[in-house]
Parts: sequence; C-alpha cells; structure tokens
Amino acid sequence: MASFHASVVTLVFLFILSLLSLTTTAAPTYVYHFCTNASTYTPNSTYQANLNLLLSSLSSNATRDNGFYNSTVGRNSPDIAYGLFLCRGDGSTDVCRDCVTTASRELVERCPNQKVAIIWYDECLLRYSNGYIFATVAQDPRVSLLNEQNATEQDRLNQLVQDTMADAATLAVRNDQSPGKKFATATANFTSLQTLYTLVQCTPDLSPSDCNRCLSIAIAGLPGCCSGKLGGRVLLPSCNVRYDLYPFYNVTATTPPAPPLAPSTRGKEKFSSQKIIAIVVPIAVCVVLFFILCHCFLRREARKKYNAIKQENAFFARSRTELDMPMKGLESEKSTSKSMPWSVNEASITELEPR
Repeated sequence: MASFHASVVTLVFLFILSLLSLTTTAAPTYVYHFCTNASTYTPNSTYQANLNLLLSSLSSNATRDNGFYNSTVGRNSPDIAYGLFLCRGDGSTDVCRDCVTTASRELVERCPNQKVAIIWYDECLLRYSNGYIFATVAQDPRVSLLNEQNATEQDRLNQLVQDTMADAATLAVRNDQSPGKKFATATANFTSLQTLYTLVQCTPDLSPSDCNRCLSIAIAGLPGCCSGKLGGRVLLPSCNVRYDLYPFYNVTATTPPAPPLAPSTRGKEKFSSQKIIAIVVPIAVCVVLFFILCHCFLRREARKKYNAIKQENAFFARSRTELDMPMKGLESEKSTSKSMPWSVNEASITELEPR
C-alpha cells in the first residue's frame, strides 16, 4: 500500500513539473526598446567584437539567483562595452535565462549599429553602452504604459497607488522582502471586490539611497501618465514600478515563507499523520493543478487580446531615434500630439487590455 501511494504521488509530481515547464517556455513579452544614433559603430569593428562577447557573457550568467548581472569587455575607450541585465524578482531562473537570451539577440537586431541601447520585456531588461552605466541612477530613457480604462473612484485609486507604492519602495530599498534583489510587492484593498497589486524594483548595484531616489522618480511619474487608470507602469533603465487591479506577478513567489511546523510526537500520531497526508496531498495537488491551468489560460487569453489591440487600436508614441531622424545628443523635444507629452527620451504606450 505504501509503495502504491508513493507511485501515485511521484506520477502526480512529474505531471505538475511538466505543466510548469509549459508555463516557463513561453516567449518573453516585448514592451519597448530605445537606441540613439549619437554614437554608432561599424561592422567588424573592435566595439562590435567586444559587444558580441559582452552579450554572450550576459546570456551565460542569466541563471543567477538574484536575476542580475553586469559585465565589461574591452580595455580602450571608446571601444569598451558595458552591459547588464535585470530579471523581474518573482520570475524563475528559466524565465530569466530565456528572456536574457532573447533580449541579447533582438536588441542588436533592432539597434544594428548603435553603441547605446536598451530593451524592456515584461520579464527582464537588458542594456549596453560604450560609457560606464553601473551603480548610477539612469533616468532616461523612460517609458510609461497604461491601461486606458478609468477607475470608478479615480482620486481614491490615485492616493492608494501612491501610498502602496511607497510601502513597496521601502521594502525594496531595505531588501526586506527579496534579499539581494531590491525587489518588492505590496497589495491594498481598493474595493470589497478589487485588490490593488503593486511592484517595484531597482538594479541591485544601486545603493539604498540611489534606489530610493530612482523609485521616487518613477512613482512621481505615474500621475502624469496614468492618473485614474486601472493600471500603469513607468520603466527607467535603473528601476521600474507597476500597479494593476489583478495579480500580474507571481504572488506565491513574493509571499514570505510560513513558519516551520512544531515537531510532531510519536506513537498514535504516526498513524493519524499518515491519514492526514493521504487526505491533504490529493487536495493540494488538485488545487495546484487548478491554479496552473487557470494561469496558463489567462496568460494566453491576455496575450491574445493585447496583441490584437496593439495592432489595431493602441497609440504608441515613438522617439525620434526610432524614426532614424537626425538628432543632437539627447535633447528633449515636445510632440505635437495632445494625447501625451513626450520627448526624445520618453515614450508612452497605451495598453487597452491588461497583460
């Protein structure tokens, strides 16, 4: 009987692992990229060789526990390549690796001869430059994204977002929730049926004061882009913040572990514990399978909706560098569009459906 139960548990465990593998092999969700023509390189140049080595180094280090790595390749300026990646703090190492590998490949395709470039995905960001970019707050370029739907109680939501974001920022700066990651989440009740979910993250190479400054800048940008909206986020090279009224991150991964159970006594409790295990394990397995299947379904449906709207109705503000227009450094300019102010270093994206 014991061997039979063990076999059943083993089969169920393997089945769960197979389902989990399906959820982690999904392609990273592209958000935005930026590159400037102010500094370029030629094919087969020293910088290109250094950049290729850098991207290979970043990809090969994408399974680190803290989801962050930076590296430098080259000795002589201006051919030194500096680069880093940052994976979202609630993601697995497999998701991080896949995202960094994809980013390393796609960024050079989108920015084929630019020395300074950055790309954001839902799961990670990757950037490189011919200038030093480590342990410093980079405010530009910045990207704002929002859910176009309005909240019913806009003023209350705005205040709740600011307060909850501040709580999450404190946790991230102190490294309390996810040690070594400078990542944190926080929730609050918006209505009796709706919960506000917030997420903040800095690159771990920032000092606590610099992380706090970067997050303050990002949070301060939310009212300008996303006031009264059901969801919004601001992305900077050194940090990012996001809120939504649905659990867009892995809630289980961000929940503190439960305290250890008290040691059980021997004797009669041995038999009762076997009974408990026989009852609890199947229930737990069913619950886990239910949530995994729901997660797969919702993720797939949300991505389908977003992709369809992105092609048809969404408004995307584009930087001048994307249009290959001449530019002088990175000076800011106002768009003639009245929908959303932006500059060469800013972009705003309207998401009509959450993802």
